[in-house]
Amino acid sequence: MRRRLAGKPGDGPLLTALFSALDTLGQAGTPEEAVARSNFAEALRRQGRLAEAEAHHRKALAWLPDFGGNHYNWGVTLQALGRASEAAAAYGEAARLMPNFAPAFCNQGVLLRELGRLDEAEPLLRRALELDRTMVPALLALAALHRDRGDLVRAIAGFGACLCLRPDLAEAQANLALVLKERGQRGGPAEDGAASVIGFERALRIGLPDAGGVLAQLVQQRRHLCRWDGLGALSAKLVDLVREGRTRQVHPWIFLGEGAGPALERACAERYSGWKTRGVQPAFPARAGRGPKLRIGYLSADFHDHATAMLIAELIERHDRGRFEIIGCSYGSDDGGALRRRLIAGFDRFLDLSALTDEAAARLIHEAEVDILVDLKGHTQNARPGIAALRPAPLQVQWLGYPGTLGSPAVDYVIADSVVIPADQQRFYSERIVHLPDSYQPNDRKRAIGPVPDRAGCGLPADGVVFCGFNASYKIGPAMFGRWCRILERVPGSVLWLSEGPIEVAVNLRREAAARSLAPERLVFAPRLPGPEHLARHRLADLFLDSSPVGAHTTASDALWSGLPVLTVAGRSFAGRVAASLLHAVGLPDLVLPDWDVYEATACRLAVQPAALAALKLRLEQARAAAPLFDTDRFARSIEAAFAAMWDIHAAGEPPHGFAVPPQG
Repeated sequence: MRRRLAGKPGDGPLLTALFSALDTLGQAGTPEEAVARSNFAEALRRQGRLAEAEAHHRKALAWLPDFGGNHYNWGVTLQALGRASEAAAAYGEAARLMPNFAPAFCNQGVLLRELGRLDEAEPLLRRALELDRTMVPALLALAALHRDRGDLVRAIAGFGACLCLRPDLAEAQANLALVLKERGQRGGPAEDGAASVIGFERALRIGLPDAGGVLAQLVQQRRHLCRWDGLGALSAKLVDLVREGRTRQVHPWIFLGEGAGPALERACAERYSGWKTRGVQPAFPARAGRGPKLRIGYLSADFHDHATAMLIAELIERHDRGRFEIIGCSYGSDDGGALRRRLIAGFDRFLDLSALTDEAAARLIHEAEVDILVDLKGHTQNARPGIAALRPAPLQVQWLGYPGTLGSPAVDYVIADSVVIPADQQRFYSERIVHLPDSYQPNDRKRAIGPVPDRAGCGLPADGVVFCGFNASYKIGPAMFGRWCRILERVPGSVLWLSEGPIEVAVNLRREAAARSLAPERLVFAPRLPGPEHLARHRLADLFLDSSPVGAHTTASDALWSGLPVLTVAGRSFAGRVAASLLHAVGLPDLVLPDWDVYEATACRLAVQPAALAALKLRLEQARAAAPLFDTDRFARSIEAAFAAMWDIHAAGEPPHGFAVPPQG
């Protein structure tokens, strides 16, 4: 919403001549001249000449500081420049001077919500709607604010209200679909999944300035539901948008599922990072010195019952406190669970950033004098890249959460290993690569494995081979599923054990199995269980089958820790190479196959060789005590050596550069 006070868009030359004359009048102008200068600045803004426009707005405000229209126009220009905080302040002054002008309240509320200042934004948006009940941008922002707070019911109602006023508004259609998708994944009504697909499709038909983001959401939701009809064409269109540079809004995590290769994955990440952190600049002075202990800050939203927390919990406890101070920087929710309590106890300090804006969170990290900030989220759900973009720490690293490059100039290093990122792939990463000697992934030796249930209780046949594929449904895909069906066909009496998801997933996969002449009942779905029970049931399976192009990550660790061998092929990119890394670190590199045909043949061969499978399981059982994958102390020494080397490079005044950490004792 922009307000034009006077003049016409085509008056550029006339206004230029006018203000050339006005500039000769001196340092002070009349109110009329101030308004005219503000309108001239608006004309410049419409031509894309933002810096010139902003300078003229400042002069107009110096001449007429108490005119709300000038402040409002200045806010529009600041917003276009990406200076959201300043724009919000300008809109606020406009609202103060024009208390009945709804757009000023609306625009300030919109920006404050985008800045994470939700408590400040809500009353402003409500005031805008008091003044104009049909102000759709305010309704949209208020609905998005409810979504930010996790109140999906109010968010759905809010986006629905927008569509009552503007059924052709693509932004409202897309946002409603996104909330329905999220509610469905949280166990909401079964129809949410189908409704979200319809909403994304409607938004794309209506049209969007950058359709890439919504197209990516549609592709991902169809993957989640295993709706594969027409998916190939949608995926090809998505890849083309990224290849041709016609989108900035494709979520990099979703794009990993295309298997388009690391070059395009970097391009996608760089454009997305630039878009998400537009206008954000480093905000803190450089600091070269350090205290007696190197301060490591782990930044995440997942310090609760989450896969990342499960992997990292023992590492936090095992860090060398004589050399390092370990600080938890948490912007996620507190679920009140045992893992949350364990992590808080494990950190030397725990900064709760959940209620803070990016700026306030970054300031607190900077004031804590964190030397190396380790982003555990990357481009995953609930990530806040704006915190790292503000550069609160001298060195910033990404690790564990995201399997690829962030494409952000704010991040100096990525911690990996030579399997997930081979040495010749540096060109695909904006960060410098640090190779740990074993695997990039830590593990928690304290994870309990519960009593092993019987097969019947899990819906499995008493006899016959059980192939396990507990990866999320979006990782399967028609080509992978076709291979699995062929394996089942070649191994009579075998079943495929999958993770239970939305009801539609089982329906669709069983239909796909029948279309491949496979009895649908040979697919068995495992419901979600608490950690110990989930780990225990792995022992009923014979072989874990990995997927592509995104493979098993924590899911593979769960299987190996439980004693279940994993069969995989190293993919083209990090996201498809994690299981290969884990198998090398656990001493089973022979289960990393050269291609998918060999994978298929090996699964069938092992299925009819119970002695070979038993030998693999024995090797895994022995590895629990000796293999690097489950040696948390060894891992701690390796990553600490990486942190120390990063700091030494920084302290020497050298730019970040890649290196390999030697094996640690």
